[in-house]
Amino acid sequence: MARKFLYLVAVLTVLVIAALFALRLFPNELSRIGFVPRAEFKAQPALAANSYADRAMWLSHPGMGAKDPAQWRPADAPGTRPAPVAGTAPFAVFFIHPTSYLATAAWNGSLDDADSQERARLFVRAMASPFAQGGQVWAPRYRQAAFGAFLTDKPEGQQALNLAYGDVAQAFDRFLAEAPQDAPIVLAGHSQGARHLMQLLHDRIAGTPLARRIAAAYVVGWPISLEHDLPGLGLPPCTAAQQAGCIMSWSSFAEPADPSLVFDTWRKEPGLDGQPHGTGPILCTNPLTGTRNGAAQASANLGTLKPNEALTDGKLVPGGVPARCGKTGLLLIGDPPDMGAYVLPGNNYHVYDVPLFWANVQADVARRVAAWQAAR
Repeated sequence: MARKFLYLVAVLTVLVIAALFALRLFPNELSRIGFVPRAEFKAQPALAANSYADRAMWLSHPGMGAKDPAQWRPADAPGTRPAPVAGTAPFAVFFIHPTSYLATAAWNGSLDDADSQERARLFVRAMASPFAQGGQVWAPRYRQAAFGAFLTDKPEGQQALNLAYGDVAQAFDRFLAEAPQDAPIVLAGHSQGARHLMQLLHDRIAGTPLARRIAAAYVVGWPISLEHDLPGLGLPPCTAAQQAGCIMSWSSFAEPADPSLVFDTWRKEPGLDGQPHGTGPILCTNPLTGTRNGAAQASANLGTLKPNEALTDGKLVPGGVPARCGKTGLLLIGDPPDMGAYVLPGNNYHVYDVPLFWANVQADVARRVAAWQAAR
C-alpha cells in the first residue's frame, strides 16, 4: 500500500512539473484554452429603463456611506499621501470596473454570480479609491464580458462586449442625471472598463457640450491606438501635469515585456475608425510624471499600494517602482516588482496598473480637477 502511495505521489509530481513546464513554454496558448468560453452566446434583452435607479445596481454610489468600497483607504505610511490641492472643486467620478468574471460557463457574467461580484468589489476598492479624494464615485455593476472574450477572434467575443457596453451606457445616463450639474467629471476605467470608457467617449462625449465638463479621463489597461482610436475620443492626451480635459492611459509591464497575449487579438480588431489596429504605437502617459512619453525614477513614486495575498487590504510603499514609456507605448517598470501572485504571462502587471501608482494617481486627479476649476 505504501509503495502504491509513493507511485501516486511520483506521478502527481511529474504531472505538476509538466504542467508548469508547459505553462512556461506556451503561456498564451494555454491561457486561451483555459479561459475562452465554449458555450453558445445567448442574446439577452436590455436592462429595464430604470434599472440603475436601484442602489443595488451600483458597486459604489454616493449614498452607500461606510460600505462604499471606493471610499476605502490604505493605512498611511509617512509622507506617502499627498495633501488635497487647495481650492479643489467637488467632482463626480464615473468608474467602470475591470473584468472579474473568469468562468467559461457563459460569455457574459450574471449579476447574480457571487464570485465575480465580490471580485469586482475588491477591484473597486483597490482601483477606484485613489479617485475618491474629494469626489463622489459611481461604479456600476454590469453584465461584463467573460475574460476569455478578449483572447479570441470569435464573433461571440464581440457580442459579449456589446451586451456589456449597453449596460454601462445605461448606467452612465443615470450617473449624468444624479451627479451635480455644475461639477467637473472624472472618468476612469480599467481593462474591460477602459474599453467601454473609450466607447463612451466616442459615442456620447466627443464633440458635445459634455466634453467641457471632463476634468480628465483615465483609460487604463487597454491600448489606445494613436492612429485608429485617439482621434475619435474627442480629448487630447495629457502632456502636462497641470492640464485638464485630457486622457491618461498606460499598460504596465516589467522587463523583458511580452504583450502578445493581449496584443495578438487586439491588433486584428477594428479601432474606432473601423480599421484594424495593426502594429502602430499606442498612447502612453506616465502616471509618475503626468505627461505623455515621460520617464521617472522610483523616487518619484509617492506610494505603491502593496496588496495582501487576499487583495482585501494593503499598505502604501513609497519609492519602489519606476516607470518609463517605451517606444511602442508600453509603460515599462523595470525589474519585476513583488506585487503578488496575479502577474500575467509576459511580465504583464495588468492587475496592478493602478495600485503600482496609487498615490500618484490620487495626486494627479486632484491637480487636474484644480486645473479644470482654474480654467473656469
